[in-house]
Amino acid sequence: MYNAKTQPKGSSKVLVFGAGNFGSCLASHLGDSQHDVYIWAREERIVTHFNKYHRNAAYLKDHVFPESITAVGPALPSEEFMEDMDVLLFAIPTQFLREMLRTLRPKFNIENMPLMIFVNKGIEVGSNALTLEIITDTCGPEVAEAAAFISGPSFAKEIVDRQPTSVSVASFTEIEANKAATLFHQPHFRCYTNGDPIGIELSGALKNVYAIAAGMSDGLGFQNNTRAMIITRGLAELTCIGTAYGASPLTFLGLAGVGDLFLTCSSPNSRNYTVGFRLGQGESLDTILNTLGSVAEGVTTAKGAKTIIDGLGVSAPIATAIYDVLYNGKDTRLAIRELMELPPSKELELPPTAGKPTRHLLRKLGMEVDSPVPRWRTVQILPGLNDRQ
Repeated sequence: MYNAKTQPKGSSKVLVFGAGNFGSCLASHLGDSQHDVYIWAREERIVTHFNKYHRNAAYLKDHVFPESITAVGPALPSEEFMEDMDVLLFAIPTQFLREMLRTLRPKFNIENMPLMIFVNKGIEVGSNALTLEIITDTCGPEVAEAAAFISGPSFAKEIVDRQPTSVSVASFTEIEANKAATLFHQPHFRCYTNGDPIGIELSGALKNVYAIAAGMSDGLGFQNNTRAMIITRGLAELTCIGTAYGASPLTFLGLAGVGDLFLTCSSPNSRNYTVGFRLGQGESLDTILNTLGSVAEGVTTAKGAKTIIDGLGVSAPIATAIYDVLYNGKDTRLAIRELMELPPSKELELPPTAGKPTRHLLRKLGMEVDSPVPRWRTVQILPGLNDRQ
């Protein structure tokens, strides 16, 4: 029987899986907020260097981390170690998450579960699964129902510099969303809760595809008009895809939707924008990925997005064009020209039918709802959920 651990009112013990840019910056933020933080890295040199110098040898190299953070690894933490944690935060690429959770699942005490938070953004290649479905498959529906997801316009370097930032925190369970928001909330890091984790996930994944498009446009030499067009039409496509999937269209107007889309499409600090820019400059995808130095999730997400788009039968010409450039060898200038030569169409149009993938996922979770869009009040009537403290 699933039972969530009661979160302490003061400092929490947090284990962050993933010592990349985002995992490191969130660990730093929580360490600055007086929590006891452990960050797991898969490389021994990262662990050793971090504990000796309070610096990450691979990411955010100029940042000095709080002494309240301890690096662990490369072996995965023991069952006893994890049971002592109040929060497990996963900041590893989506493509590695299933293997990680499958390995960790036997170490979880389902009767005393820590708060599970996920910040990865992507769609799993092959299965086209969102993180929520990966959690369901590996850890069971009760763990997935209580999971929290954080997404929004949040570059790692600006977070560690304490620049004002806001994010969305989503869960099927309002109690769990509030727990995660309370953990992270600070005057320089505002959290807003949301009851649509599927929409939050789709926003975080798909915006990376449109960031590649924006970067590609800039790399080709196009300027502000074109970038604004890509961002705006990208938002329209993202909303259409998400609504057809079963998410709330309002979610895409929030921080995880238009907020993150604008950020990643308009800054060279975005890895996905950088991939697109270099494609527009004429570099090959293989060269870019081999020299990028970190993961650009939009490249793999484009595959899953194309499958989802085709399966839903919606129109998403920008996302489709990026897939063709990445995987069918289409010339970038030809892709832009073909997009511009499309016939006139309605500017804003939601799909006539919506929700089949979400209904399938909710059934997998054991959640039957009348509306395709999940809402807290629907989920909370399920047996046991109101007992989670």
